Amino acid sequence: MSNKIRVVLALGLATLAAQASAQITLYEREGFRGQVYRTDRDVYNFGRTGFNDRASSVIVERGLWEVCDDANFRGRCVVLRRGNYDSLNGLGMSNRISSVRMVNPRRDYDNFAPPTPAPVYEYRRRPEERLREVPVISARAVMGSPERRCWVEREQVVEPGVGNNAGGAVVGALIGGILGHQVGGGRGKDAATAAGAIAGAAIGSGSGGTTGYSRDVERCRQVPNERPAFWDVTYEFRGREYHVQMSHPPGRTLFVNQDGVPRD
Repeated sequence: MSNKIRVVLALGLATLAAQASAQITLYEREGFRGQVYRTDRDVYNFGRTGFNDRASSVIVERGLWEVCDDANFRGRCVVLRRGNYDSLNGLGMSNRISSVRMVNPRRDYDNFAPPTPAPVYEYRRRPEERLREVPVISARAVMGSPERRCWVEREQVVEPGVGNNAGGAVVGALIGGILGHQVGGGRGKDAATAAGAIAGAAIGSGSGGTTGYSRDVERCRQVPNERPAFWDVTYEFRGREYHVQMSHPPGRTLFVNQDGVPRD
């Protein structure tokens, strides 16, 4: 066997191995919910599968995948690394995927999409699972901790005048002395003049007034949290009661797998 044939076979085997290890799962709804389509092969046209323009979230379990909004990998395409994409809306691909294919991990792409750091939704349905419907016994909303809410108000601040008003005291003394001089006669006039000057000075020195200004003041208070943190759900499976915490309220029934684990 020639070296050229060996190289071609090696490349072919490497490609097959990469394809065998690649896997992508598309979900009809955001948060890895709803109907599921899983593949480890290229899909040229989702129009033939009944899943065209229906994917709203994606999990890339293995490999590197390119998703496109037209069939045959045309139109706008985005490359998805391994990870969880709980919503395709931010990528502009929600309900738009028409074809997907595995791509070469050694190639440099300029249209990579960063996966979300959130873990895989625990209760997502696995494609191979068989589910059964069970009754919900009770569902209790558990409210979150109180929230601290703050706001800014405009506040008027009034402060008294600082220090003695020397000018006011002089003017007050003059006016008080003049008025006091007009009262009585003799020593009484002199006494009234002195009393008027003293009173006028006291009034004048206190006529410094007040100063005012406005300022922004932050005020805060604790308010009850009006949104439930989770729902504490009790359901029956095979004659036993089970408890689970869910991020959304259940209906009268929910679906579980063969182990009694809830699935959406």
